[in-house]
Amino acid sequence: MSNTLGQQTPVKIHVTTNIYNGSNKESIEWVGFGQYLEKDGSSYVKYEEVIEEGTIKTIVKIAEHEGLILRSGAVKMRLSFLLNKKRNGSYETPYGTFLMVTDTKRLSFEKEAESLYGLIDILYDLNVNGNNNGTYHMTIQLKEEKEQA
Repeated sequence: MSNTLGQQTPVKIHVTTNIYNGSNKESIEWVGFGQYLEKDGSSYVKYEEVIEEGTIKTIVKIAEHEGLILRSGAVKMRLSFLLNKKRNGSYETPYGTFLMVTDTKRLSFEKEAESLYGLIDILYDLNVNGNNNGTYHMTIQLKEEKEQA
């Protein structure tokens, strides 16, 4: 089911991130629209968020046992995921760049063959500048957006 042309499909995106740090739990949700495409054996989700500080462009890349989240614009961040391995990433702020290390526990992308409905599931421990920042469970739900006539 590889699309070598990299044709983009409009999708509705629902991102949920649960952050567990000791007995504390924080949940962050975002719902919006973006694009989905497959290219060279990887799946890509692209979307933009508008926040007070400006626009954040996000690209999520998922392959068989690895993933990548790139954010640019008002937020500059690179998170890399490799199942059962630690990977280095970064988060840029006006005050400097922070080293981020992900330790990926679960990484999957389930997609229905006949329609574009999918779920990206990433569970990872996050370490920022040598400090444990908690366990993150991120899900990205995709649903194909049919164009309105």
